[in-house]
Amino acid sequence: MKRLALLALALFCLASAPVRAADPFYKGKTIRIVISTGVAGGYMEYARALARHLTPHLAGNPGFVVESMPGAGGLLAANYLYANAPRDGLTMAMVHSTIPLAPLWGGGGARFDALKFNWLGALDRADGVCTVWHTSPVKTWADMQSRELTVGSMGVGSPTEVYPAVLNRYFGTEIKVIGGYHSGTEVDLAVERGELEGRCGTHLNTYKAMRANWISQGLVRVPVVFAEQRLPDYPDAPSVLELTGDETIRQQIELIMTTQYLDRPMLMPPGVPHERVAEMNAALAEVAADPALHADLARSNFTFNYADAADMATRLRRAYSYPAETVNAVRAWMGAPQDPPAMKTP
Repeated sequence: MKRLALLALALFCLASAPVRAADPFYKGKTIRIVISTGVAGGYMEYARALARHLTPHLAGNPGFVVESMPGAGGLLAANYLYANAPRDGLTMAMVHSTIPLAPLWGGGGARFDALKFNWLGALDRADGVCTVWHTSPVKTWADMQSRELTVGSMGVGSPTEVYPAVLNRYFGTEIKVIGGYHSGTEVDLAVERGELEGRCGTHLNTYKAMRANWISQGLVRVPVVFAEQRLPDYPDAPSVLELTGDETIRQQIELIMTTQYLDRPMLMPPGVPHERVAEMNAALAEVAADPALHADLARSNFTFNYADAADMATRLRRAYSYPAETVNAVRAWMGAPQDPPAMKTP
C-alpha cells in the first residue's frame, strides 16, 4: 500500500508539473540559401539581404549562410535541390527565372519535375520591354511598325531573340536582330557606341539598378512592353496583349511572359515536411512587408515585387496546362525541339 501511495503521488506530481514547450525547430540551426549564379551580381545581393532580415521572422532565430552553385544556366542548382539536397527544411534556393519552366522546353538538362518542388514564391518581376536609344528615329510603337529597328541578341532562346521574333511575326514590325553578344552589358555598350539602336528583353529592372542615368536622363525610350497591361512609368507604350484579340496568339505570349512575373524564384526540395514549408512561407510573407528589407535593397537600386507561393503555384499550373499547340509554338520561338524528350528524373 505504501508503494502504491508513493506511485500515485509521483504520478500526481508529474501530471501537475508545467509542460515545457519544445524548442522551435530552427533554434540553434543554420539555413543554407543556395543561389544558381556566381558570387557577384544581383542574386547574391538579394540572398544576402534575405539572410540579414529573415532571422527574426522565424521562431528560434536561425542563422543563414549563402552558397553559390552556378552552372548550366541554373540547372545544376535545380537538379541538386531535386535529387540530392537534404529535405529537412534547412536548405532552400534562389534560382534563375528560367528554371520553373525548363522541363517544358526539353533539352534533357532539367532532371526534375518542376511541379514537385516546394516553391516559396518569387522576389521580383522582370517586365519585358523594347528599349531604343534616344538618337534612333524609332521613338514610338507606330515608328516600330513603319521603320526597321536594329537590336542586339544574347542567343537563341533568350528574350532578346524571342520578343523580336514575336513582334515581327504577329505585329508587322521589321526588327533586325544582331547576335553574337555574350551578355546584356555587351549589348548595352554596343547601343552606346551606335552599333545598335536598342534591345528587346526583360532588362528594365537592370537598367533601373545599373544604368539609372539612362532612365533619369531619357537616354532610352520604351515604345512597347511585354506585360499584362501598360506600365505606370510608360503609359504611352502599349502592351502587346492589347494589340491582339486572337486567343491563340495571346496564349503564346502569356506563356512566354510567365517567368517575367517569377523573377528570382525561391524554393525548397520536394519532400520537406509540410510544417517546415508553411513556416518558411509565413516568414517570407512577413519579411516581404518589412520596410527594412526594402530599404536595404533600395540602397543598391534593387526592386522587390513579391509573388507569394500561392500566386507562383497558380502561374505554374497554368503554364503546364496550356495546349500542346501553344507549347510547341513557343518552343519554336525559343529554338527548342518540337518533341521534347521524356522528363528524366534521378
